[in-house]
Parts: sequence; structure tokens; C-alpha cells
Amino acid sequence: MYIKRTIEAALKKVSGFFPITMVTGPRQVGKTTVLQNCDPKREFISLDNLNIRQLAKSDPLAFLRRFKAPILIDEIQYAPELLPHIKEIVDREQKAGLYWITGSQQFNLMRNVTESLAGRVGILKLQGLSQSEKQDRPYTSPFLPSVDLLRERAKINADTSEIYKTIWLGSFPKLFTGGNEYWEIFYSSYLNTYIERDISDFKLVSSALDFTRFMQSLAARTAQLLNYADLAKDVGVSQPTIKSWISILQSCGVIYLLPPYSNNLTNRAIKTPKVYFLDTGLACYLTKWNFWQTLEAGAMSGAIFETYVVSEILKSYWHNGKNLSAYFYRNKDSKENEIDMILEENGAIYPIEIKRKTNPTNRDAKSFALLRKINKNVKTSVIICNAPTYLPIGEDIYAMPISYI
Repeated sequence: MYIKRTIEAALKKVSGFFPITMVTGPRQVGKTTVLQNCDPKREFISLDNLNIRQLAKSDPLAFLRRFKAPILIDEIQYAPELLPHIKEIVDREQKAGLYWITGSQQFNLMRNVTESLAGRVGILKLQGLSQSEKQDRPYTSPFLPSVDLLRERAKINADTSEIYKTIWLGSFPKLFTGGNEYWEIFYSSYLNTYIERDISDFKLVSSALDFTRFMQSLAARTAQLLNYADLAKDVGVSQPTIKSWISILQSCGVIYLLPPYSNNLTNRAIKTPKVYFLDTGLACYLTKWNFWQTLEAGAMSGAIFETYVVSEILKSYWHNGKNLSAYFYRNKDSKENEIDMILEENGAIYPIEIKRKTNPTNRDAKSFALLRKINKNVKTSVIICNAPTYLPIGEDIYAMPISYI
């Protein structure tokens, strides 16, 4: 069963302009599926096939003579030798939509692509299924709080009785169609495959056991400030090693680092980023929350709820082919002076608080006043929560159901 993806519109737009379109993202998020669905007649070649990969690496010209454009080449990171020859072809042909390529590893791939194909490739990011895609309403614009958006989405069913089941299950299409009985075996296999096939390619990882322990320690810290020293102590490796492993997970689309908001008036602000897993199911598996009911009642319920909201907002931008300016704010003097997420667009900022409660009040929005002291152009502020509908709780401040994202 194919699930309609938001990224389809962006894919068609980018492919109509650039000769090369690249879709990046972790394994199993549906990159190949969405591309094949958008152009079923386009020839598909996967470099996961060892014989084809060998030809692409040893004789890229022969490969490109055998497999002519328009073509979809899957897992291009396995044969970067193709890239300069693809550049020659697109420069000669001067046509849009010649090559569609995918990549699961961005660590070295992005450097190769930007060096070889600058100005010729449109790059899109794909993550797992968004909340709106699961509900068959893929939004054609990124999430940005506004009164108009709240009114438009007020008709959405805001029932959140099983929101933690959704969070626990994660966003991989295979699990959404296959059911939660396969949850444990899926993530076990996914983690083993990820470490054995992708991470083993990086010379920076010498021990699969240490790297697994690192991922577990990091998952336990999702939605927290990134502390390299604490992670190094937990895992038993050096801080430089932790930093290199963070870079790997970040470039492979497994985690996201949310930077702190700052301007010339925020000298008391924290300077450390917060870390978020982009698939909450993987974070739950790594931290051994094997049932969604225990997750909801457990110590990580607030952090995993925040992680889910942040990942959904990120997907709303990336799947529409957009980048976003997103931050958080925390004052050094008090953790209470914190704003979970700040979106910035056209010089205006939109503060977001994330609470798992069903009835937030204006007390939960008190940190929003901080921003008005350091940036006068503050727009609609929202508290994303488990409320049944949106409600005003202050001047241009609203409680907003999580289902509206």
C-alpha cells in the first residue's frame, strides 16, 4: 500500500528545474518508493547490488552508457566515481530531470555532491512518515503558527488518547503498514543493519559495541542539552570520538541538533545545542521502552513528547522542500526561562512551548515575554499540547492540539 507523501510536489518542482534531483535520508524512510511512484516508467538501478556497484566503481563510463538517463540510481554513496561523469552528461544534454539519485549516508556523500555537481543538483530531505501523511492529509506548506492556520485545522480530529502509541511506534512506513507486533524485531534488525552496513563504512567507528552504547546513551538524552563530557564518560571513549559520532548520526539523518537562539541582546543565553532523535520509535527502542503504555507513564514521557513535536515540525519543512530557521532559548540563570522552539521567518519569530498536558494556562507561556525584550517582532505564540481544540490563553498566545502540526 503506497502512502501519499508530502515531498511529491517538491520532487516534481525540483526535477522540472534541475538536471539532477537527489533525495537523502535514513534507510527505510521510503526514498526509493516515493521516487518510483512519481515516475513508474523511469529505469531503476540500485547500487546495493554488488555486481552493479562493482561496474559503477570500476568503469563508471561503461555504467552510464549501459544505464542511460532518465534514470533513478539508488544509494549513490556506494559509487561516488559516477558523479563527475554524470556532471559531464548533464552539461552536455542541458535538460532537466535526467538523473534522480538517493543516498542514505550524507557524511561523505554531501561533500562529493557539492564539489562535483554544484549548481546542477536539487537536494531534498526525506524522513519517515509525518503525522499528516499517516492521516492522509499531506500538507502543502510548512508548519508556521498563525491564527489562520489554527482556524483552518480546527476541523481535524484532535483525539490524543493514543498519541503515545503513535510516538512509540515511530515513523517508518514498514511499521505503519505492518502493525506494532513487529516493532521489536524491526528496530533490532534496523539497528544491526545500520551499524553493520552504514556505520562500518566510517573509519571513525572502531567498535560496534561502543557505538551501540553511545546511541543508547544519546537516546536517553533526547530533548536535552548536548553534553559531550557526560556521553564520553558513559560510553568510555574520548570527547573527540563522541563529537565525530554525533556528526555521523547528524549527517545520516538520525538526530537533529537544535541551536540556541541568540542576538546581541542575549548574552545570558545558553550556547549549547539540544539534541533530538528524528524517529521516536528508534529512541524508544534504544532506551528499552517496549510498551507504549509504560512509556506514557514513565520518566521519559515529557522528553519523548517534545522530541515527537520537534521532529514533526522539521518534517513539515523538509518534506515541502524547505529549509527552516529553528532555535530554542534558555537563560543561563534559570532553566525556567526556556522556550522549547522558536521558528524564524522574514525577520519575525514564532515561539513554541511543548507540554504534554491537556489544559495549559498562561503560566505555561510566561517565558514568551522574554522574547519581547530581545526581539520586538514576535508573532503568534503557541503551546503545543494534548488539548482537544485550540484556545486563546493570552494576547496572541494559543494552546494548540498536537494534531494540528
